[in-house]
Amino acid sequence: MAHPKEEKTLILIKPDGVQRSLIGEIISRYEQTGLKLIALKFIVPTPDMVEKHYTLDPSWLQRTGEKTIAGYKAKGITPPSEDPMEVSGMTLEKLKKYLSSGPVVAMVWQGMNAVAMVKKITGSTEPLTADVGTIRGDFMLDSYQTADEDKRAVRNLTHMSGSVDEAENEIKFWFKPEEIIKYKLVQEGILYDVNLDGILE
Repeated sequence: MAHPKEEKTLILIKPDGVQRSLIGEIISRYEQTGLKLIALKFIVPTPDMVEKHYTLDPSWLQRTGEKTIAGYKAKGITPPSEDPMEVSGMTLEKLKKYLSSGPVVAMVWQGMNAVAMVKKITGSTEPLTADVGTIRGDFMLDSYQTADEDKRAVRNLTHMSGSVDEAENEIKFWFKPEEIIKYKLVQEGILYDVNLDGILE
């Protein structure tokens, strides 16, 4: 069984993050935690790639549609449809336009509890309600309401894997095995060595 330090997750810096010149800032947030960058590429996704990415999990459409409808109702707004698949279809079209509008930075990060750590550092999906100190809370001011009024996807700078299984599937989609680099960082001895051997001479 693999050591927890080998857990991996996928992050995409979306076109708005690239255009805002936040690539270095976003990468540094993950680096400072102790996570290790093991793959990176700069790419302009096609709409077809974006659709395949979001539908790697067959339940994504149904789940996203139900969540969106519930969100509308919680705000006292009538959803555009009561059919989850129809609603998520609308969301997917907006995401395809958003992510294919310009370059995206695709990355794989590795480390202890990588998926959960990235979620904590990145913040919740809606920048308006994301906590101060998170990437989305600190660097973006968009909201679901504004995005809905403008008929576009919410601009939130990054995508992150939602679970270990999701990360595994997304990494395989974005990267070939040979594009993922295996190497050691000096800091791993401090983060993971049981006895902190090798510090004193």
